[in-house]
Amino acid sequence: MKNITLTLLVLIPINATAQLPTSRFNDGLKIYLSKDSVSWLKSTIALQTWARYIDNNPGSTLNGFAQPTTTDIGIRRFRMQLFGQATSKTFIYTQFGINNFNSIATRKQGAFFHDLAGEYGVVKTKLSIGGGLSGWSGLSRYASPSIATTLLYDAPLYQQATNDVSDQFLRKLSVYAKGKLSRLDYRVAIAKPLPIQTAITAVDTTLSTTASFAPNPPKLQYQGYVNWQFLDQESNLTPYFTGTYLGKKRVFNIGTGAVYQAEAMRYLDAGAKLFAPITLLSVDVFYDSYINKEKQNAVTTYASFSNYNYGKNYIRNLGVMNVANGSTNGAVKKTSGVGNAFPMYGTGNVLYAQAGYLFHKNLLGKLGTLQPVADVTVANYKALNSPMIMYDAGVNLLLNGHNAKLSLNYQSRPVYSYDAPTGTSNEIKSARRGMFIVQYQLFI
Repeated sequence: MKNITLTLLVLIPINATAQLPTSRFNDGLKIYLSKDSVSWLKSTIALQTWARYIDNNPGSTLNGFAQPTTTDIGIRRFRMQLFGQATSKTFIYTQFGINNFNSIATRKQGAFFHDLAGEYGVVKTKLSIGGGLSGWSGLSRYASPSIATTLLYDAPLYQQATNDVSDQFLRKLSVYAKGKLSRLDYRVAIAKPLPIQTAITAVDTTLSTTASFAPNPPKLQYQGYVNWQFLDQESNLTPYFTGTYLGKKRVFNIGTGAVYQAEAMRYLDAGAKLFAPITLLSVDVFYDSYINKEKQNAVTTYASFSNYNYGKNYIRNLGVMNVANGSTNGAVKKTSGVGNAFPMYGTGNVLYAQAGYLFHKNLLGKLGTLQPVADVTVANYKALNSPMIMYDAGVNLLLNGHNAKLSLNYQSRPVYSYDAPTGTSNEIKSARRGMFIVQYQLFI
């Protein structure tokens, strides 16, 4: 399948170039298949490469050897999109690629389809209905982020609330409806979660007084997200929200969303096995605007408040493209994990904010311009005895907008140790860990 996809991507533009004028490609690799330009096909390619220096969590090991620090190089993402329409009412969207390939990943891991969805426009702009494997999910703006346009080097992943537990890197097998009613942009979906037994990373299903994902066949998941777009309208052709428009738009949105799945979790109470739903709620605000339209200097801000309920004292730690696979410190491993992991998900409230300032487009001449950025996550998870505070700060060197971008960042994360008698975890103040990240992005 991979070879077929690559062949199509190569042959289509070659054949089309012989038949269509060059001006047809002014909007990227977009091929018109009919004289009236109604039928078309478009493709994009994105690559994100990471180089990191990481202070690992206490006790971290790699294949049984102590790993206090790690220098790492990896492919965070490689994606190819192919999408288009046969008629003015039909649309197909596919996305293909890999995630998280570094030196300790399984070799020759296969690329796979992230998205495979088709839709039909029932009422122009107001209502489209579709289905398949898609990112049309609920909850919040960055539950479905456009990975090539993020403000920082990565999206706030906690908003992808069941990432790779019961979905496929946030995508879900679902039917959905989306559209715009005046300035109200909406999406609603009914999804069939994937069984946790098929997750790449084993999901903890231990039955205890602390909630964990239930191994039973999953019930349907219901979700939605609406936002009011006060200024410029954003495209909803695909599910993915832009992180920053780099001084090309004025966008101010306020949104709210929810996710609900019955009997998704289970726990013990007085010796009885009980089931609990997943109930996730969120409100957020996004502002992105040029200051001077000609110079294209701009400010980008985003803030979100979420209430997550996965059941009693649920906690899940995650380290993106992790660099360790074991630990000699069981108390740290239980709550913070190994390597560069930290408690990212849990039952409780989460406050998140990010901001960036874009200097004018000719700041560095032929080298482009700079965009200092920062974010902070403050999570009051019930399983933790103190707030989980994680923050990033850095700068983007925009060589050619999002098409060629170099990002330098520093991340600081907390370390928690599990206390068995109380069933909660305490932050080890002296053990806070950091990570330096350099990302190079190419997007065509």
